[in-house]
Amino acid sequence: MPDYLDDLRLAHVLADAADAATMDRFKALDLKVETKPDMTPVSEADKAAEELIRGQLQRARPRDAILGEEYGLEGTGPRRWVIDPIDGTKNYVRGVPVWATLISLMEAGEGGYQPVVGVVSAPALGRRWWAAKGHGAYSGRSLASATRLHVSKVAKLSDASFAYSSLTGWEERGRLNGFLDLTREVWRTRAYGDFWPYMMVAEGSVDLCAEPELSLWDMAANAIVVTEAGGTFTGLDGRPGPHSGNGAASNGLLHEELLGYLGEHA
Repeated sequence: MPDYLDDLRLAHVLADAADAATMDRFKALDLKVETKPDMTPVSEADKAAEELIRGQLQRARPRDAILGEEYGLEGTGPRRWVIDPIDGTKNYVRGVPVWATLISLMEAGEGGYQPVVGVVSAPALGRRWWAAKGHGAYSGRSLASATRLHVSKVAKLSDASFAYSSLTGWEERGRLNGFLDLTREVWRTRAYGDFWPYMMVAEGSVDLCAEPELSLWDMAANAIVVTEAGGTFTGLDGRPGPHSGNGAASNGLLHEELLGYLGEHA
């Protein structure tokens, strides 16, 4: 089995470059923000970070394909880098420090492309998380200064902490009742939003999280970090991996109950 460690090291280099670019424009008074056709915001920093990552990948991995939120798919082949230059753009443009660059390498296999490397870098929080297939998940300042991540062992909903992003998506999809029922069953709920709940699941500080609408670049890096930390990542349909257009992550012990409240068959 490939060890993917060279790819993981490259992903860290890419994240370092993106962090420098995004932090340089964070809270800038002259930051330019546009609205995309789907009415979501995109800043000049989103575009600059993705261009930077793409440029480095084209030099370091010229045979690999690249899929990014801002510029789409470029190239073909069994290896595909998936990039979200700033996950949490609405936070970024308002000066809230909860945003991250998500970088994942996916490889073609059974059931389509699957993530084999993931880096989630949140420079305004001073945090970074990463994983490579078969090597576990870690958090720290660098590859040489890291702590291995493990999901929690909480086995009852009444003891569990559940994290989410917002209520509106669940309401728009007619699933607000199931969502609210779940919040009444668990010990604690918090709307940390975006990438952060998945990282908290991986490090064991949160037990469950879910979002009703996501793109592949929102999920690929998160999925490999959660699963390498011993957790479970599926769509709301129960399909493993980041391919369902939505996401559910847990410590594994509570996953069936999570899907029971929020899943597409609930």
